[in-house]
Amino acid sequence: MISKENLVSINFLNKENFAGSMQGMRYRLGRIGEKPDFKLEATIWPEPFSYPNTSDEQKQTEEFEYSDDGKNQAVDWLNEQYKLQNELWNSVNPYK
Repeated sequence: MISKENLVSINFLNKENFAGSMQGMRYRLGRIGEKPDFKLEATIWPEPFSYPNTSDEQKQTEEFEYSDDGKNQAVDWLNEQYKLQNELWNSVNPYK
């Protein structure tokens, strides 16, 4: 599972997006919107391609409050999606 404690801080996301992967599921967290209405966007998609090289049809996105609480909710969503779509992630996992 993705750990809330070991993921980048909300301050890191002020400067750039963060991307990672977990056993077939790729994910990205990033800040979207304009000040003062920033949102945290979490996106997931299947391996093997990077975010820009994956079609939008394969991506799933959710928005959260741009805060530490929002980051924690985003991590919960990522972990939930990993469990719910485990068959998809296993089918594309290059490391199994």
